[in-house]
Amino acid sequence: MYYVKKTLEISSCHQLYLDYESKCENLHGHNWMVNIYCKAKELDSNGMVCDFTHIKQLVHKRLDHKNLNEELKFNPTAENIARWIVDTVPNCYRAEVWESRDNMAAYEKDED
Repeated sequence: MYYVKKTLEISSCHQLYLDYESKCENLHGHNWMVNIYCKAKELDSNGMVCDFTHIKQLVHKRLDHKNLNEELKFNPTAENIARWIVDTVPNCYRAEVWESRDNMAAYEKDED
C-alpha cells in the first residue's frame, strides 16, 4: 500500500448553526490546518497515489479566503469539513481539520 499526506493552511470564515447558544453562531474566522491522507494499492500511470497539486486545487482553491457557509451546502463544522474532504479528494481515506492548535476533528472512511 502506498500512502501520501498533504498539509494545507486555509484561511476562511464560517458561522455554525447550533441548537444551543454559542459564540460560534457569529461569523468568525480560522487559519485552519488540514491534513489530507490518501492511499492506493497501485500507483497511477504517473507513479503517484494522487498529485499533490490536484489535492490543493480541490480543497485549498475551493475554501481559502472564502465564507464556508456560502461555499459548502452543510453546517461547516470541522467534522463536516473533514468528511467533505474525504468524499471530494480521490483516494482520500482520512482528513484532519484543525481549527486551532488545540481543536481538531477527523473523519476516516470505514474499510469495508
